[in-house]
Amino acid sequence: MTLDQLARTLVTRFPSGSRHLIAVAGAPGSGKSTSTEALARLIGERAMVLPMDGFHHDNAWLDARGLRARKGAPDTFDVDALATTLRQVRQQQALSVPAFDRAIDAVVPDALAIEPSHDLIFVEGNYVLADAPPWSGLAPLFDARVMVEADLETLRQRLIKRWRDLGLDEATVTAKVEHNDLVNARWVIEHSQNLDYRLHNG
Repeated sequence: MTLDQLARTLVTRFPSGSRHLIAVAGAPGSGKSTSTEALARLIGERAMVLPMDGFHHDNAWLDARGLRARKGAPDTFDVDALATTLRQVRQQQALSVPAFDRAIDAVVPDALAIEPSHDLIFVEGNYVLADAPPWSGLAPLFDARVMVEADLETLRQRLIKRWRDLGLDEATVTAKVEHNDLVNARWVIEHSQNLDYRLHNG
């Protein structure tokens, strides 16, 4: 399915008038964030993207547990806070949600505003469709589920470029990609569940 086809399908399936949450998952480097933003633009003003990355535990929390090097792994997110926010999104017409700024490696509170006019909310992130707890507890909150897919070598090359573009040295890039990002990518591919739609982004 292409982005255009998916946009038309979702608009038909979920007419304006009530709010719906659509999960968009994908491995690191799959292009899920870019694809989700493009999908929202195609649909127009009623669409809004809520990124899972806004629910990273902060670096102090990770350091206290020896998890800083694994930042971005399934157990480095505050899934309870994400679930609470998603329930609020279903019930409240307007609220603010956090986002993650990769350049400063930190969550920015209240970075995004969900307005009453936003009735298609795309919840985008690596693990939002995972079948393992606590992530699996999110499943009842979604009205549709999308997976963005790419092969592992494509993921590797995109991830290398991502970290190089941030100015990291080659040893750090290799460590991040091989020992964290691709480990997480394989986990996402293995554990994502109950898909309604697939987007191939190779």
